[in-house]
Amino acid sequence: MITGDLLRAVMPHCPQCEVWAGALEQCRDEAFATTIPRAAALLAQLAHESGECRWLVEVSDGSQYEGRRDLGNLAPGDGARFKGRGLLQLTGRANYREAGRALGLELELNPDEAARPIIAGRVAAWYWRDHGCNELADGYQFSAITRRINGGLNGLAQRQAYYLRALEEFGKEMQ
Repeated sequence: MITGDLLRAVMPHCPQCEVWAGALEQCRDEAFATTIPRAAALLAQLAHESGECRWLVEVSDGSQYEGRRDLGNLAPGDGARFKGRGLLQLTGRANYREAGRALGLELELNPDEAARPIIAGRVAAWYWRDHGCNELADGYQFSAITRRINGGLNGLAQRQAYYLRALEEFGKEMQ
């Protein structure tokens, strides 16, 4: 279970740990991250991608995604409109459309909704499940999870540090 104390130990810069603990516990449940390796890997990726729940909108202007057909960004302005949002930084028109369809939300029409904390958690849980991250976590394939979420290995050392802390904290909880 994700508690405020566990969250403070894994993400020391997280604001309002007690509030975020509830949202992240719901995310963990919806992601079916029911084992220690799954929960620790999920929490580590969320911590890195969101700057410990401080950034639910990507800091950059999104121009690097302009014209990226692989992300479904076909119209002028799509790069900025569909830049990263949420706990896992959902990026690209196609991903917003797919997440919205799966969750019964109009994310393609209202991309800012993906940055609302409760929606950010639901989107992260959907992405985690839909992209096979639980199965990778079961096999301790943390680098492969990072590639699925990030497209590369950006920030791998920091992600691994979060993962080790999360493994330790979830392990304490089970004792």
